[in-house]
Amino acid sequence: MKFQLRSLGYKSKVVLLCSIANFINAADRVLMPLAIVPMTSEFKWSLYWQGWILSAFAFGYFTSQIIGATAARKYGGRRVLCFAVTMWSLSTVVTPLAAPYLPALISTRIILGLGEGLGLPTIFHLFAQHVPAADRSRAFGYLVAAGSVGQTVASLFVPHMDWHVSFEIFGVLGLVWVACWFIIYHDPPSQDDEEGQELIEKEVESVSWMEWVSHWSLWSIYIAHFAMNWSNYIIMQWLPTYLSRTLGANKESMSLTAVPYIINSLCSVGWGHLADQMVAVGWPVIRVRRLMTFFGLIGPGICLALFPEVSNLVIAVLVVSMAMGLCAANSSGHLSNHADLAPSHAGITFAISNTIATIPGILCGPLTAELVVASHGRWFPVFFLAGTINFTAAMIYYTQSSANPVL
Repeated sequence: MKFQLRSLGYKSKVVLLCSIANFINAADRVLMPLAIVPMTSEFKWSLYWQGWILSAFAFGYFTSQIIGATAARKYGGRRVLCFAVTMWSLSTVVTPLAAPYLPALISTRIILGLGEGLGLPTIFHLFAQHVPAADRSRAFGYLVAAGSVGQTVASLFVPHMDWHVSFEIFGVLGLVWVACWFIIYHDPPSQDDEEGQELIEKEVESVSWMEWVSHWSLWSIYIAHFAMNWSNYIIMQWLPTYLSRTLGANKESMSLTAVPYIINSLCSVGWGHLADQMVAVGWPVIRVRRLMTFFGLIGPGICLALFPEVSNLVIAVLVVSMAMGLCAANSSGHLSNHADLAPSHAGITFAISNTIATIPGILCGPLTAELVVASHGRWFPVFFLAGTINFTAAMIYYTQSSANPVL
């Protein structure tokens, strides 16, 4: 019997379409870090300009996080998600045309960030509206897995393709998704979404803005998220360049950059099961959160601090994969702590945290370039700084975190 999309329930359609959108989102995000190696050879960009090109995405992403959450509530998830995917897909398609002109290229990167920043908050809004609480863990699991698959697919195939074609293929794929979204997706009757509406009403209950920034337990999460993303942006933005320029990776071996993403997605499932099992056998929730965050920050910090000493390509990829596997523990640590501290406002605290955690994406590009140039081509200061930030954040989280509700 043939599978028919129309036979799926409304909830399943929302989850499937949103997961595909996140697949495209994640793939488009890593295209530039992968393609910048051959693009730099063609356009002769300095390390300084490479840093700004890579970081331009984060400027847009930082700006549109909270806008996305409020726009979805005001204008509806259907229109906002369509607008978001169209924006980031068009920016991806025109990237090859903009590449010879740095201002135009940086503008397309900012637009990509704006679109992708709107995307995830809108998807969270749709899930809150239409996915029952009992099914949300699986729905978010599919969403996150689709993103990891998108990064993996891009890392596997882009190094073997002409860089122009890679942007065009993934950009057109996003535009095809928009057409499918309009054909398949239909707004459900509002009365069918009572649970989701109740959740959203709780999210927008009046809370003073000072409440979001006046608790050290919340700041411990924000700081841990900032540190986690600092390491992640270093790896996402600069790993292909580092492997190519420092360790001599060729076009074929650049596909190894997919391995850390595969390890990260697999380990996130394992850490999640382990954390749930620890709570089930009687471990206090806060002890589990602290332990997972300790592994998720200290582990990658050690790996990154030692990374510059590795001179073998395969071992280097294994070290980064270990860092990403340990980093996955954060999903069961500080990232899960939002629901403990603000059970009725977890979406808002996450939006604030994710906005703060986008700052590393803005800084890592130009700062990395400046450190490498100032160190006469040495990368040790870059990775040592990332490790130091992780160690500091781990200590702050361990001493200041809590599992008691504050909002």
